[in-house]
Amino acid sequence: MENMNRLDFYIGLSLAVSSSVFIGSSFILKKKGLLRLASKGSTRAGQGGYAYLKEWLWWAGLISMGVGEGANFAAYAFAPATLVTPLGALSVLVSAVLSSYFLNERLNIHGKIGCLLSILGSTVMVIHAPQEEEVASLSAMAEKLKDPGFIVFAVCVVGSSLVLIFAVAPRFGQKNVLVYILICSVIGSLSVSCVKGLGIGIKELFSGTAVLKNPLFWALLVCLAICVTIQISYLNKALDIYNTSIVTPIYYVFFTTSVMACSAILFKEWLKMTVDGIVGTISGFLTIILGIFLLHAFKDITFSVDSLPLYLRKSPYWFVGGQQPYMALPDDDLQADNDRKLSARGGD
Repeated sequence: MENMNRLDFYIGLSLAVSSSVFIGSSFILKKKGLLRLASKGSTRAGQGGYAYLKEWLWWAGLISMGVGEGANFAAYAFAPATLVTPLGALSVLVSAVLSSYFLNERLNIHGKIGCLLSILGSTVMVIHAPQEEEVASLSAMAEKLKDPGFIVFAVCVVGSSLVLIFAVAPRFGQKNVLVYILICSVIGSLSVSCVKGLGIGIKELFSGTAVLKNPLFWALLVCLAICVTIQISYLNKALDIYNTSIVTPIYYVFFTTSVMACSAILFKEWLKMTVDGIVGTISGFLTIILGIFLLHAFKDITFSVDSLPLYLRKSPYWFVGGQQPYMALPDDDLQADNDRKLSARGGD
């Protein structure tokens, strides 16, 4: 049994890593397609247009994302959500590196350090990943979904999503990148729960259980279709209006936070964690956030390894922009002494 669990772990880990590669690539392909449409004068997705449906690059990106999400789907069937989801940071790395080559979005040394920190944080989170309660059947999943805590969480997610979609997005969506990303993220927490349930159902189906007669299986499938449709629509809007290097990392942070919250409420895996496991998981996630902050906050600063000697040179012109370096102001006694010297020279 232990060997089977370890095999499931490695299968889930491999699927999660391959998923990140495909999803990270999909952002670049879809952005390329949207840029081509904008150059042709087509109505942009951010303005409500759907011309991207005729662009093959956008479809290539969608297929790549579909393959990635399929691998991600399978990964959730073999491993806990709190193990699979943090590995999404690799998609940020893939997207950042590819965007520097194919979209001319410069990746400076801060961005490279941010990518490395994201990988380090993901590794720490994987090592300390909490073990969720065993959910091996749709009937067990149904009991989890009836939990009052999860019901309250789901109602809050749906309510906040409706407010964002109908009240906030029309007014502030094109001014603030967080609006569209928040919609994708909070809805994404429910889609991951649906994926987890469907993955369990498919595993049961291959083992000979009559899963297709269970109404919960179809309910989860319909809910997943609705959630994914909303996510794709608003992610397209965000990608069309804002820089890929901004959308991808911010989306990762909010999406991962939402999924971890949902997983903690639904599966209650945190109750069985040790103190060092909790500290390790939180530390890993904060490391990822720090890495993504470096990747995003300093993306417009021209700083590379080649230019490092310029910053270390002890010349008054080492600084950027030609401003004088900081110098301490003279104290009162030194100023008075200088004034006396000037007066003496004037008297001579």
